[in-house]
Amino acid sequence: MTSARTYAEPLVDLQRLIAGIRWRKRLWLPMVALGLLAGIAVAVVAPPQPTASVKVLVLHEDDQPNDGGALIATDIALLQTVRIAGQALDKVGATDKPDDFVEDYRGAPLSNNVMEITVEAGTGEQALARADALSSVFIADHARRVRASSQAAVREIQDRQRRAEQQLNTVNQQIAALSDATDPASTTRQSSLFSRKGTLEAKVQELIAQAETAGAGTGRIIAGTKVVDAPRLLPQSPLVAGGIMVLVGLGLGLVLGLGLAAVATVVQDRPVLRREITAHLGASVIAQLSPRRRLPRLFRRSSRDQDRRRVAATLARTVSGPPGRIAVLELGAEEAAAALAKDIAADLAADGTPVVLINDLADRSALEPADDDPDLVRVTDGADWPSHEWPHAPGDAPGHVVGVGSVRPGTAWTDLPRLGSEAVLVVRAGWAPAEWLHTVARQLADAGIAVIGVVLIDPDPRDRTDGTLWDALHTALRGRRGATAPVEHRAASDITTGIRAQDPGALPAPASTASAHQEVT
Repeated sequence: MTSARTYAEPLVDLQRLIAGIRWRKRLWLPMVALGLLAGIAVAVVAPPQPTASVKVLVLHEDDQPNDGGALIATDIALLQTVRIAGQALDKVGATDKPDDFVEDYRGAPLSNNVMEITVEAGTGEQALARADALSSVFIADHARRVRASSQAAVREIQDRQRRAEQQLNTVNQQIAALSDATDPASTTRQSSLFSRKGTLEAKVQELIAQAETAGAGTGRIIAGTKVVDAPRLLPQSPLVAGGIMVLVGLGLGLVLGLGLAAVATVVQDRPVLRREITAHLGASVIAQLSPRRRLPRLFRRSSRDQDRRRVAATLARTVSGPPGRIAVLELGAEEAAAALAKDIAADLAADGTPVVLINDLADRSALEPADDDPDLVRVTDGADWPSHEWPHAPGDAPGHVVGVGSVRPGTAWTDLPRLGSEAVLVVRAGWAPAEWLHTVARQLADAGIAVIGVVLIDPDPRDRTDGTLWDALHTALRGRRGATAPVEHRAASDITTGIRAQDPGALPAPASTASAHQEVT
């Protein structure tokens, strides 16, 4: 049964998320490498095409200082149409599809009246030819649009002029019909018609003037719209272009890898931090080792072995005294558990006490006896244990029993007590989900096996969380020295119920500091 968490669970645990991403570097580092290789491949297979540039001055009828670029933006939109692209291709005699050619060029505003056209092509000559064709086609199209607009405006004014002249002719006819009349009503009517005639004559003269000036600016606009910077090839550096592609691939791979690692951390819920593993297993982390053989740390192999032997010596001193049984149970760290159990057995046999090392691992070869093992250490297959010859075989003295087993999925839980009534869990950080850690803690408690501590394998190097359960003195290493009798000689019910019922504060202080909480970084 796991102990209750004593810290508030945050909505988003950034420390846990960062630790999970850091632990899953084997997921996102290959993604970064893959993105880097993809960028290099794209830079080699698809080098940048030659690009030509041409600058065009575009004048408009409604040019204003505060235009804000709306007119030039309209020109760019018209430039990037299939009609313009098709006319430019026809001019250079190319057989490309206009829809595809539109994707190879673009326009950019440099000011309210200056536009830059850039064109990509297979060769530099093609790029120059297509840039020149595009600028010519656009200028001709712009002139045609300006001319059509001016002609439409002139025709509209002329139509209004004709209508005004027709009205004027009607008024003149009415005045002529009343010229011989002498009655007062006819005189008043004539005065009104003369006034209307004057207004219409003024309007006709105004429309004539507007029609004369309507097309006056058309020639200036058409003549002013021209190429101001002839087509030229833009300088390109293959190294710079390739470097940009590599950086883009590297960035995409990094973002994708970190995203996948973050999602996996949230979804899979595989504890990495010491505080989480401690809370889920209900046992303190008494030591931690980093057995992974990373390439930059090959020279630290001997240091890792020394750390493991130091942890083994601490555990051996903890269980020394009257011969008993202790189990080393692994969860995702079979090799590390086998090496740790062999070191514990060697330390226990140093005082001449025989030690039986029970190999109950799924991979029996992980605990094969070595030539330099002490003579007092005997490795026994887990299938043959318990043996009726132990510990009462002729010539043998009772000794220590160190059982090595596993608590992975598929474990025969009811068979674990034969390996020992106390256990040290060797757990690889991030290997098992939180649900399985709860299952291990519950099954060990049901089997009457007291967990005296957890040896954490492959911890997060930047983990600064506390891995100690301060309310678990009855099973912690610091509480063993205060026990009045070896736990091996007590019944399973005493371990799971009686000892837990004791007041941890009433236990005597440890006799020595040899079994104090140890943490190897």
